[in-house]
Amino acid sequence: MKYTNLAELPTVVDIKTAASALGLSRTYAYELAKNNQFPCRIIRIGSTYRVPTADLLSLLGVDRLRMDHANTE
Repeated sequence: MKYTNLAELPTVVDIKTAASALGLSRTYAYELAKNNQFPCRIIRIGSTYRVPTADLLSLLGVDRLRMDHANTE
């Protein structure tokens, strides 16, 4: 996933999107989530997993405000 794609993410993303941003396979991401080992916070809603974008960006060392500012220039 490219830096510009990260700026366009909604507030919460599915685990497949988070896995893509982290360079993980979908299968491995689900395995980590199931074992409570995903590298950032996971929100479980029924049988689905969601990842707060702020947590994902923090893990990646990306500042959302700086990204938003860069996209407006």
